Amino acid sequence: MPIVDAHHHLWDLRALRYPWLTQPAPGSGVAGDIEPLRRNYLLDDYAGDAAGCDIMRSVHVQAACDPADAVAETRWLQAIADTHGYPHAIVAYVALHLPDAVEVIHAHLQYRNMRGVRQLLNWHDDPAKRQTDRPDYLTDPAWRRGFSLLGQYGLSFDLQIYPWQMADAAALAAEFPETQLVVNHTGMPIDQTRTGLAAWRAGMRSLAERPNVAVKISGLGMFTADPEPLIKQTIEIFRVDRCMFASNFPVDRLYSSYATLVENFAHAIREYSPAEQRAMLHDNAVRLYRL
Repeated sequence: MPIVDAHHHLWDLRALRYPWLTQPAPGSGVAGDIEPLRRNYLLDDYAGDAAGCDIMRSVHVQAACDPADAVAETRWLQAIADTHGYPHAIVAYVALHLPDAVEVIHAHLQYRNMRGVRQLLNWHDDPAKRQTDRPDYLTDPAWRRGFSLLGQYGLSFDLQIYPWQMADAAALAAEFPETQLVVNHTGMPIDQTRTGLAAWRAGMRSLAERPNVAVKISGLGMFTADPEPLIKQTIEIFRVDRCMFASNFPVDRLYSSYATLVENFAHAIREYSPAEQRAMLHDNAVRLYRL
Protein backbone atom coordinates (compact mmCIF):
# COMPACT_ATOMS: atom_id res chain seq x y z
CA MET A 1 0.00 0.00 0.00
CA PRO A 2 1.41 3.47 -0.84
CA ILE A 3 2.64 5.50 2.11
CA VAL A 4 3.24 9.16 2.85
CA ASP A 5 5.81 9.74 5.56
CA ALA A 6 4.34 12.76 7.34
CA HIS A 7 7.37 13.52 9.50
CA HIS A 8 11.06 13.01 8.81
CA HIS A 9 14.29 14.99 8.94
CA LEU A 10 17.40 15.56 6.86
CA TRP A 11 20.51 17.42 7.90
CA ASP A 12 23.89 18.41 6.52
CA LEU A 13 26.28 19.44 9.26
CA ARG A 14 28.51 21.12 6.66
CA ALA A 15 25.78 23.32 5.20
CA LEU A 16 23.79 24.41 8.25
CA ARG A 17 24.30 24.74 11.99
CA TYR A 18 22.62 22.23 14.31
CA PRO A 19 23.73 23.00 17.88
CA TRP A 20 21.94 19.94 19.32
CA LEU A 21 23.97 17.68 17.02
CA THR A 22 27.34 19.40 17.19
CA GLN A 23 27.63 20.77 20.72
CA PRO A 24 28.10 18.67 23.87
CA ALA A 25 24.71 17.72 25.24
CA PRO A 26 23.98 18.67 28.88
CA GLY A 27 22.38 15.26 29.43
CA SER A 28 20.16 12.64 27.86
CA GLY A 29 16.99 14.18 26.42
CA VAL A 30 13.68 12.59 25.56
CA ALA A 31 15.26 10.81 22.57
CA GLY A 32 17.94 9.22 24.75
CA ASP A 33 21.57 8.95 23.63
CA ILE A 34 21.78 10.88 20.35
CA GLU A 35 25.43 10.11 19.64
CA PRO A 36 24.56 7.95 16.57
CA LEU A 37 22.74 10.95 15.07
CA ARG A 38 25.81 13.20 15.07
CA ARG A 39 26.55 12.76 11.37
CA ASN A 40 25.06 13.91 8.10
CA TYR A 41 21.69 12.42 7.23
CA LEU A 42 20.96 13.18 3.61
CA LEU A 43 18.29 12.14 1.14
CA ASP A 44 20.28 9.08 0.02
CA ASP A 45 20.48 7.96 3.66
CA TYR A 46 16.74 8.37 4.07
CA ALA A 47 16.02 6.56 0.80
CA GLY A 48 18.23 3.69 1.91
CA ASP A 49 16.47 3.38 5.26
CA ALA A 50 13.01 3.52 3.63
CA ALA A 51 13.86 1.21 0.74
CA GLY A 52 11.12 -1.33 0.03
CA CYS A 53 8.50 0.50 2.10
CA ASP A 54 6.60 2.11 -0.80
CA ILE A 55 7.11 5.70 0.39
CA MET A 56 5.43 7.78 -2.31
CA ARG A 57 5.75 11.24 -0.74
CA SER A 58 7.26 12.80 2.36
CA VAL A 59 6.96 15.79 4.68
CA HIS A 60 10.16 17.29 6.06
CA VAL A 61 9.84 18.88 9.49
CA GLN A 62 12.41 21.42 10.61
CA ALA A 63 15.35 19.71 12.26
CA ALA A 64 16.16 22.26 14.99
CA CYS A 65 18.95 23.96 13.12
CA ASP A 66 20.20 27.30 14.43
CA PRO A 67 17.24 29.72 14.23
CA ALA A 68 19.40 32.06 12.15
CA ASP A 69 19.59 29.28 9.52
CA ALA A 70 15.83 28.60 9.38
CA VAL A 71 15.21 30.11 5.96
CA ALA A 72 18.47 28.65 4.67
CA GLU A 73 17.17 25.21 5.72
CA THR A 74 14.03 25.73 3.63
CA ARG A 75 16.13 26.92 0.68
CA TRP A 76 18.36 23.84 0.98
CA LEU A 77 15.39 21.48 1.18
CA GLN A 78 13.65 23.09 -1.79
CA ALA A 79 16.79 22.63 -3.88
CA ILE A 80 16.83 18.95 -2.95
CA ALA A 81 13.13 18.62 -3.79
CA ASP A 82 13.58 20.38 -7.12
CA THR A 83 16.32 17.91 -8.05
CA HIS A 84 15.06 14.67 -6.55
CA GLY A 85 11.33 15.14 -5.89
CA TYR A 86 11.56 14.60 -2.11
CA PRO A 87 10.52 16.08 0.24
CA HIS A 88 7.14 17.07 -1.11
CA ALA A 89 6.30 19.43 1.76
CA ILE A 90 8.37 21.51 4.17
CA VAL A 91 7.39 22.44 7.72
CA ALA A 92 9.76 25.24 8.63
CA TYR A 93 10.90 27.03 11.79
CA VAL A 94 9.57 30.47 12.65
CA ALA A 95 10.03 32.14 16.03
CA LEU A 96 6.42 33.25 16.30
CA HIS A 97 7.02 35.26 19.47
CA LEU A 98 9.45 37.66 17.77
CA PRO A 99 8.43 40.89 16.01
CA ASP A 100 9.94 39.78 12.68
CA ALA A 101 7.79 36.63 12.43
CA VAL A 102 5.84 37.94 9.44
CA GLU A 103 9.03 38.76 7.54
CA VAL A 104 10.42 35.28 8.21
CA ILE A 105 7.15 33.70 7.03
CA HIS A 106 7.37 35.71 3.81
CA ALA A 107 10.95 34.52 3.30
CA HIS A 108 9.91 30.87 3.70
CA LEU A 109 6.99 31.35 1.33
CA GLN A 110 9.41 32.03 -1.53
CA TYR A 111 9.77 28.24 -1.68
CA ARG A 112 6.90 26.33 -3.23
CA ASN A 113 6.99 23.28 -0.93
CA MET A 114 6.48 25.39 2.19
CA ARG A 115 3.35 24.16 3.99
CA GLY A 116 3.60 24.92 7.68
CA VAL A 117 5.54 25.94 10.76
CA ARG A 118 6.93 24.12 13.75
CA GLN A 119 8.32 25.86 16.80
CA LEU A 120 9.03 23.44 19.63
CA LEU A 121 6.68 24.18 22.52
CA ASN A 122 7.20 21.22 24.84
CA TRP A 123 8.53 22.26 28.21
CA HIS A 124 8.99 19.91 31.13
CA ASP A 125 6.86 20.35 34.23
CA ASP A 126 9.84 19.34 36.39
CA PRO A 127 11.91 22.54 36.91
CA ALA A 128 15.08 20.45 37.00
CA LYS A 129 14.35 19.19 33.46
CA ARG A 130 12.73 22.25 31.96
CA GLN A 131 14.29 23.65 28.80
CA THR A 132 15.39 27.24 29.42
CA ASP A 133 14.76 28.18 25.76
CA ARG A 134 11.13 27.08 25.81
CA PRO A 135 8.86 29.29 27.90
CA ASP A 136 5.13 28.74 28.01
CA TYR A 137 4.50 30.06 24.50
CA LEU A 138 0.92 28.77 24.37
CA THR A 139 -0.24 31.42 26.85
CA ASP A 140 2.18 34.17 25.77
CA PRO A 141 0.37 37.10 24.06
CA ALA A 142 3.31 37.89 21.75
CA TRP A 143 3.54 34.27 20.60
CA ARG A 144 -0.21 34.05 20.04
CA ARG A 145 -0.05 37.20 17.87
CA GLY A 146 2.56 35.45 15.77
CA PHE A 147 0.48 32.29 15.65
CA SER A 148 -2.48 34.30 14.35
CA LEU A 149 -0.50 34.97 11.17
CA LEU A 150 -0.57 31.32 10.10
CA GLY A 151 -4.22 31.30 9.13
CA GLN A 152 -3.72 34.41 6.98
CA TYR A 153 -1.09 32.58 4.93
CA GLY A 154 -2.77 29.17 4.82
CA LEU A 155 -0.05 27.54 6.91
CA SER A 156 -0.48 24.68 9.36
CA PHE A 157 1.26 24.36 12.71
CA ASP A 158 3.04 21.23 13.91
CA LEU A 159 2.30 21.00 17.63
CA GLN A 160 5.01 19.35 19.74
CA ILE A 161 3.86 19.42 23.36
CA TYR A 162 3.65 17.23 26.43
CA PRO A 163 0.30 16.06 27.82
CA TRP A 164 0.19 18.67 30.57
CA GLN A 165 0.13 21.38 27.87
CA MET A 166 -2.81 19.91 25.94
CA ALA A 167 -5.60 21.87 27.63
CA ASP A 168 -3.95 25.16 26.62
CA ALA A 169 -3.34 23.79 23.11
CA ALA A 170 -7.00 22.82 22.78
CA ALA A 171 -7.98 26.35 23.79
CA LEU A 172 -5.59 27.70 21.13
CA ALA A 173 -7.19 25.47 18.48
CA ALA A 174 -10.63 26.73 19.50
CA GLU A 175 -9.54 30.36 19.22
CA PHE A 176 -8.01 29.86 15.75
CA PRO A 177 -10.33 27.38 14.02
CA GLU A 178 -9.03 28.38 10.57
CA THR A 179 -5.53 27.06 11.37
CA GLN A 180 -4.75 23.36 11.04
CA LEU A 181 -2.79 21.98 13.98
CA VAL A 182 -0.97 18.64 13.76
CA VAL A 183 0.05 16.96 17.01
CA ASN A 184 3.59 15.58 16.77
CA HIS A 185 4.83 12.26 18.07
CA THR A 186 1.49 10.87 19.24
CA GLY A 187 1.21 13.57 21.88
CA MET A 188 4.55 12.65 23.52
CA PRO A 189 3.30 10.23 26.22
CA ILE A 190 6.52 10.55 28.16
CA ASP A 191 5.01 9.33 31.45
CA GLN A 192 4.20 5.66 30.94
CA THR A 193 2.76 5.13 34.41
CA ARG A 194 -0.95 4.43 34.77
CA THR A 195 -1.52 8.00 35.96
CA GLY A 196 0.62 9.44 33.18
CA LEU A 197 -1.18 7.54 30.45
CA ALA A 198 -4.56 8.57 31.85
CA ALA A 199 -3.46 12.21 31.66
CA TRP A 200 -2.23 11.67 28.09
CA ARG A 201 -5.58 10.16 27.05
CA ALA A 202 -7.51 13.02 28.66
CA GLY A 203 -5.35 15.60 26.94
CA MET A 204 -5.62 13.88 23.58
CA ARG A 205 -9.41 13.79 23.92
CA SER A 206 -9.48 17.53 24.61
CA LEU A 207 -7.46 18.13 21.43
CA ALA A 208 -9.57 15.74 19.36
CA GLU A 209 -12.68 17.76 20.26
CA ARG A 210 -11.32 20.49 17.98
CA PRO A 211 -11.96 19.61 14.30
CA ASN A 212 -8.85 21.53 13.19
CA VAL A 213 -6.48 19.22 15.11
CA ALA A 214 -4.96 16.07 13.61
CA VAL A 215 -2.19 13.78 14.86
CA LYS A 216 0.92 12.11 13.52
CA ILE A 217 1.49 8.68 15.01
CA SER A 218 5.25 8.72 15.36
CA GLY A 219 8.09 8.87 17.84
CA LEU A 220 6.76 6.06 20.01
CA GLY A 221 10.20 4.46 20.27
CA MET A 222 11.13 7.35 22.56
CA PHE A 223 8.46 6.30 25.03
CA THR A 224 7.70 2.58 24.86
CA ALA A 225 8.88 -0.75 23.47
CA ASP A 226 5.28 -1.76 22.73
CA PRO A 227 3.72 0.87 20.45
CA GLU A 228 0.55 -0.97 19.42
CA PRO A 229 -1.69 0.01 22.38
CA LEU A 230 -0.83 3.69 21.92
CA ILE A 231 -1.40 3.50 18.17
CA LYS A 232 -4.83 1.95 18.70
CA GLN A 233 -5.84 4.38 21.45
CA THR A 234 -4.77 7.37 19.35
CA ILE A 235 -6.88 6.23 16.40
CA GLU A 236 -9.83 5.58 18.71
CA ILE A 237 -9.56 9.14 20.08
CA PHE A 238 -8.91 11.04 16.83
CA ARG A 239 -10.69 8.68 14.42
CA VAL A 240 -9.34 7.45 11.13
CA ASP A 241 -9.63 10.68 9.15
CA ARG A 242 -7.27 12.65 11.42
CA CYS A 243 -4.43 10.15 11.99
CA MET A 244 -1.26 9.85 9.93
CA PHE A 245 1.71 7.52 9.82
CA ALA A 246 5.09 9.20 10.29
CA SER A 247 8.58 7.79 10.76
CA ASN A 248 10.44 10.50 12.68
CA PHE A 249 13.57 9.22 10.95
CA PRO A 250 16.42 9.35 11.59
CA VAL A 251 15.60 9.96 15.27
CA ASP A 252 13.51 6.78 15.51
CA ARG A 253 16.42 4.93 13.89
CA LEU A 254 17.78 4.88 17.45
CA TYR A 255 15.06 2.34 18.29
CA SER A 256 13.93 0.63 15.12
CA SER A 257 14.46 0.02 11.43
CA TYR A 258 12.18 1.86 9.04
CA ALA A 259 10.61 -1.39 7.86
CA THR A 260 9.81 -2.37 11.44
CA LEU A 261 8.03 0.95 12.03
CA VAL A 262 5.88 0.35 8.97
CA GLU A 263 5.20 -3.26 9.97
CA ASN A 264 4.23 -2.25 13.52
CA PHE A 265 1.83 0.41 12.24
CA ALA A 266 0.32 -1.89 9.62
CA HIS A 267 -0.21 -4.60 12.23
CA ALA A 268 -1.89 -2.18 14.62
CA ILE A 269 -4.40 -1.04 11.96
CA ARG A 270 -5.00 -4.47 10.39
CA GLU A 271 -8.64 -4.62 11.51
CA TYR A 272 -9.57 -1.43 9.64
CA SER A 273 -10.88 -1.57 6.09
CA PRO A 274 -8.44 -1.16 3.17
CA ALA A 275 -9.82 2.35 2.56
CA GLU A 276 -9.32 3.30 6.22
CA GLN A 277 -5.79 1.89 6.21
CA ARG A 278 -4.97 3.87 3.08
CA ALA A 279 -6.35 7.02 4.71
CA MET A 280 -3.98 6.72 7.68
CA LEU A 281 -0.98 5.62 5.62
CA HIS A 282 -1.43 7.98 2.69
CA ASP A 283 -4.58 10.00 2.01
CA ASN A 284 -4.83 12.02 5.22
CA ALA A 285 -1.29 13.37 4.87
CA VAL A 286 -1.94 14.25 1.22
CA ARG A 287 -5.00 16.23 2.27
CA LEU A 288 -3.64 17.87 5.40
CA TYR A 289 -0.26 18.84 3.93
CA ARG A 290 -1.68 19.63 0.47
CA LEU A 291 0.67 17.27 -1.32
